[in-house]
Amino acid sequence: MTSTPDYAGHFSDRNIPFGIASSATHPSPQAATRIGNSVIFLNDLAKDGLFASAAGLTNGVLAESTLNSFAALPQSVHTAVRAAVGDAYRKQNDLSHFPTASIVDIADVTMHMPVHVGDFSDFSCSLEHVKNAGRIIINNGAPPPAFFNLPIAYQGRASSVVISGTPIERPMGQFRDRSNLEKPTIVYGASRQMDYEMEFAAIVGKPLPMRKRLRAADADEHIFGFVVLNDWSARDIQGFEMMPLGPCNGKSLGTSISPWVVTVDALKSCTITAPVVAEGQDVAVPACLTDPSRATYDIQMQVEIVSKTASTVIGTANVSSLYWSVRQMLAHIVSAGAPLRTGDILATGTVSGAGAGHHGCLLEASEGGKQPVTLQDGTTRAFLHDGDVVRMTAVAGSAAGGVGWGDCTGEVVAARPY
Repeated sequence: MTSTPDYAGHFSDRNIPFGIASSATHPSPQAATRIGNSVIFLNDLAKDGLFASAAGLTNGVLAESTLNSFAALPQSVHTAVRAAVGDAYRKQNDLSHFPTASIVDIADVTMHMPVHVGDFSDFSCSLEHVKNAGRIIINNGAPPPAFFNLPIAYQGRASSVVISGTPIERPMGQFRDRSNLEKPTIVYGASRQMDYEMEFAAIVGKPLPMRKRLRAADADEHIFGFVVLNDWSARDIQGFEMMPLGPCNGKSLGTSISPWVVTVDALKSCTITAPVVAEGQDVAVPACLTDPSRATYDIQMQVEIVSKTASTVIGTANVSSLYWSVRQMLAHIVSAGAPLRTGDILATGTVSGAGAGHHGCLLEASEGGKQPVTLQDGTTRAFLHDGDVVRMTAVAGSAAGGVGWGDCTGEVVAARPY
């Protein structure tokens, strides 16, 4: 496989994300942040008194093996911790004001799941994606009936959400064998149509009790931060099982997330007004989904397929192209009475832009397998092969802005038959 890129530029002092890490010197997984290629263990800084002014920071919370307890604290605490780290760094624009023992090079660190995930909801917020998928799968590019009324979604398997770098096994399942077009048969075997979906996802911080109302304009206070998410998909299994219900085993094979949670604070400089999309604007939506600011983020996402000898960019797309925003996703998911719990993940669905080269999944990029994409090594892909590594990245604002997520990766490994 080709070498891993250096993502130091994603982690300037304007970012200061949160994650869970361990190392030889810090064997227990615990809270950390990253500046450049240096991982800084936050509990060491707490012991050193750096967060003395962070009112409300619970003693020992940064030593826990997930960020759930920390994420549930008021956003003012997260802001104060980030500010203390940033101020200490900017005194000399280096790490000299941190305890030496708290700093470990990223190459010597193991990253872990940042939160315990209680619920995972996957939305479908991209108008381009739903139109492309409909055209490819059922020869009808019209969006689903409810698309313009609400951000449609399905409930995923929280137990299948894994940290970046975890291998993803090709699933076994039932699907239509179309080798005989005149008489397709239902077979059981390893999926032949493994795919990825490039997504952006919010992690809930402040919980919301059951049967409490939430307006989209007020949703930010419940967001701890954001991750890059790959919603791996077995298109053949998914296509057979989801008529008339939603996907299940075609999606539950695995969902990868990036290890660093980038906060709402860090993204303030790339908050923009969503462009007006004429299509669907004649549909009235309930008050809870209206957001006068139409706030979204200028975040450029990219997906590559990495083979043993080459890395090929398959698609790029911007989060700002989504028809429904993350704020609206949160407001909708609670509108029928469901609660928000700290650590819940709400994903946008495939982020796709208009035109070739801006698709967030192979289903779109290869026209359902009819027009395989060519990789840099000369091989082609209708869908993913065993051994393929999918790498997703995201950068907020300009490439030089210093706020990104590193990468979210996973390798497809062969199915183990029963």
